[in-house]
Amino acid sequence: MSPETVIAASDRASRLETELKKVIRGKDEVVRLAMVSVLAHGHLLIEGVPGVGKTTLAHALARLLGCSFQRVQFTSDMLPSDIIGISIYSATEQKFEFKRGPIFTNVLLADEINRTTPKTQSALLEAMNEGQVTVDAICHPLPQPFLVIATQNPVEHHGTYPLPESQLDRFLMRVQMGYPDSKSERHILRAEAGTAQLENLQPVLTGADVLEMQHQVTQVEVDDSLVSYALEIVARTRKHEKLTLGVSPRGSQMLYRAAQAMAFMDGRNFCVPEDFKPLAVPVFAHRVAIHGMNSSGLKKSVRAEDVIQEIVESVPVPV
Repeated sequence: MSPETVIAASDRASRLETELKKVIRGKDEVVRLAMVSVLAHGHLLIEGVPGVGKTTLAHALARLLGCSFQRVQFTSDMLPSDIIGISIYSATEQKFEFKRGPIFTNVLLADEINRTTPKTQSALLEAMNEGQVTVDAICHPLPQPFLVIATQNPVEHHGTYPLPESQLDRFLMRVQMGYPDSKSERHILRAEAGTAQLENLQPVLTGADVLEMQHQVTQVEVDDSLVSYALEIVARTRKHEKLTLGVSPRGSQMLYRAAQAMAFMDGRNFCVPEDFKPLAVPVFAHRVAIHGMNSSGLKKSVRAEDVIQEIVESVPVPV
């Protein structure tokens, strides 16, 4: 892939990023990571308290991509069929007909995903990994591109079900969406209401453009020294004294793809160490497990993000 091709494509991605920043104020890093998830053909898990713009980000992204969008509010009484769909017998046709659920969309917002049971959470596993769902032994392909943006509130723990490791591993990255700074919040108050801003958004790309760019991202070159660098970080997570669970091979693949997408957005057809370093925490932190209790039976206050950052800083950067 020529540098000219990458630059032309990255310009289109930059326009999308610029439009997103007009709606999501003061969260440039979150917007950037959301873009990386789209281009790397991955899914995004956003943690944050209510009202900081998680839903608005998903809505805006769908509108700017010119793609279909569905929002599902996860609750404790939700069933897998509420997401995937259900087969209903038709007296007229005298056969069962499959009624598609909200998962048949390009951008799916799984709002407060940790408020539903593990059985319902698992309904997303096949869709997120293979881009299809299976009902009554029949595979139904999902529209492409397909992106899941899931949210969860890290503060409220009553009536929630922690996401199992298998579910977390399907997300390309997890990002924290906290409060905006004072300047950004002032602008939000002075600007139009968020709904009005969303309605004024016009598509910048199409679904076909996204698929083409996702393919171009896979052609970004990654030097073998960078592969060794990433694998060394992964290896240290698997033997770190503070971790009981290290990064899986899928995690290695996700970092590789995300770094390619980061280079692509910067208009390069090759990766550099700076594409890997800032992505290690959002890609790896939700894939590791911290030792739960200390010798006194008290819960440790160590954060996975801090451990991953410590590991990244300890690995020599290739020249």
